[in-house]
Amino acid sequence: MEEFSLMTILAVFEEMFGRVLFWAMVLVAVAITVAYIYVLVRDRTMSMRKFLLAQLSMPVGGVAAVWFVMAMTNSSFADIGGPIDWIVLLGVFVAGAIGFAILVYVVQSLVRGKATEA
Repeated sequence: MEEFSLMTILAVFEEMFGRVLFWAMVLVAVAITVAYIYVLVRDRTMSMRKFLLAQLSMPVGGVAAVWFVMAMTNSSFADIGGPIDWIVLLGVFVAGAIGFAILVYVVQSLVRGKATEA
């Protein structure tokens, strides 16, 4: 592979997850991002209580992301070879943790409604 481009990355992810699942994950990520922006604009501030609960949920999201990728790629921890595998696995964990924290914050904000001022 001589050239590293966005199309190459898209092709690899489509091959790993399948075209339908990959684009469904992209659409879900976009929807959660739009909902997060909506909540931030609506509330005009971040609730530290909701933020704390979202942060506490991060390990769950990280583990779920690693499990999901391992299941989709038919891999196991025994297949991890070199340092780049561990770096990628750590990246998956971090991305899953951050994404899950954002999702938890959005769900709390939408369920509980707009933050009230004290």
